[in-house]
Amino acid sequence: MFGNDSESLLSLHRSHAAELRAEVAADRLARAVSPRTGRTWLGRRQQARRAGDDHR
Repeated sequence: MFGNDSESLLSLHRSHAAELRAEVAADRLARAVSPRTGRTWLGRRQQARRAGDDHR
């Protein structure tokens, strides 16, 4: 059913490699623009609270 045509195998390899590169680039971009933590909806920084800070 499938032949060993070198041109079709090379084309398949190139398209798969391009898809993998696109996924890696998208993941890298998503990590670079991830939402910042520690901010409320008003935009003010929240103090990092520890378990021992309740007595203040």
